[in-house]
Amino acid sequence: MRIFDVAEITRNIKEMCIEANYSLTEDMVSVIREAAKNEESPLGRRILNQLDENMKIAGEDQVPICQDTGMAVIFMDIGQEVHWEGGFLEDAIQEGVRQGYQEGFLRKSVVGDPFGRVNTGDNTPAVIHYQIVPGDSVRITVAPKGFGSENMSRIFMLKPADGVEGVKNAVISAVKDAGPNACPPVVVGVGIGGTFEKCALLAKRALTRPVDQRSGIASIRELEQELLEKINRTGIGPGGLGGTTTALAVNIETYPTHIAGLPVAVNMCCHVNRHAVRVL
Repeated sequence: MRIFDVAEITRNIKEMCIEANYSLTEDMVSVIREAAKNEESPLGRRILNQLDENMKIAGEDQVPICQDTGMAVIFMDIGQEVHWEGGFLEDAIQEGVRQGYQEGFLRKSVVGDPFGRVNTGDNTPAVIHYQIVPGDSVRITVAPKGFGSENMSRIFMLKPADGVEGVKNAVISAVKDAGPNACPPVVVGVGIGGTFEKCALLAKRALTRPVDQRSGIASIRELEQELLEKINRTGIGPGGLGGTTTALAVNIETYPTHIAGLPVAVNMCCHVNRHAVRVL
């Protein structure tokens, strides 16, 4: 049994909210710079170089990379041997988000009711996903999600007969329909299998996987590559202004599903694919 004081969670969440909004992970920085070298369109290269310059300024001046600092999405992978003291875990997580967005001068984008639309003033509540795992450690992933790209995400409840070609068509149609609205170049998170809600969660988690790590399943790894190539042939390009870099990566996660279904979720993320990960 390992005992955690929930105050430690609050402190880490606060720091991670700021960290994720001020700087991208190294894999994201590298893929954007590589895309700038390989982009065939002069305007596309110019845009990608501007994105790189924007990242540098954000890091040096300690300001947000993007004005939309997102709705905080938190993944808590908690070892079953962990015990919490000092308060209620969820309250501690929400307090960490509150402190992070206030102290980091991050834009508050959350409204308390979908119809009333009154801003909560501190970017809470966050969306929290809990998972119990073996061991006595806690893995925290903070993924602020901007809604320019989130609004372009889709779920398709395909039939088994649609097969892999149906999945390809669904993903590519989602990217084409998004066009410039998802702030390309994008990272495309895809969830396949499970149920209606499970495939969406898979797609969201897929966005937090490093873009230089491909699927461990050979057929899925090939599908990721094929979709990336086809998406980059759409010509949407950086900023939606044309070019050969519409997507930086396609990350796919799968799960067993029902004999009668083939759920597919496409979670779009702009080039500001933010996440911070800590293991306590």
